Amino acid sequence: MRVSLPTHLKTLAHVSGEITVDVQGEVTQRSVIDAVEAKYPMLCGTIRDHVTKKRRAFIRFYACEEDLSNEPMDAPLPDAVASGTEPYLVVGAMAGG
Repeated sequence: MRVSLPTHLKTLAHVSGEITVDVQGEVTQRSVIDAVEAKYPMLCGTIRDHVTKKRRAFIRFYACEEDLSNEPMDAPLPDAVASGTEPYLVVGAMAGG
């Protein structure tokens, strides 16, 4: 399946453009992030906390134009994302004034 990362994480992972990962079993946010961290171990702890596995404060998740950041991590992702038609988006949020 397709995953789009923010520029700073692409730089850290030494990739350009979207990445692809293989997800075994049900395609959920948790299984996708597990697959990303397995394929790109340098990203461990950048998307979610090492210990709690909760999403980092300035990271958001989107799929099919919907913000999934506060949805359960084990909820199935839309079929369009699971099939690779649409990407799963990991977005770096901005703060400040």
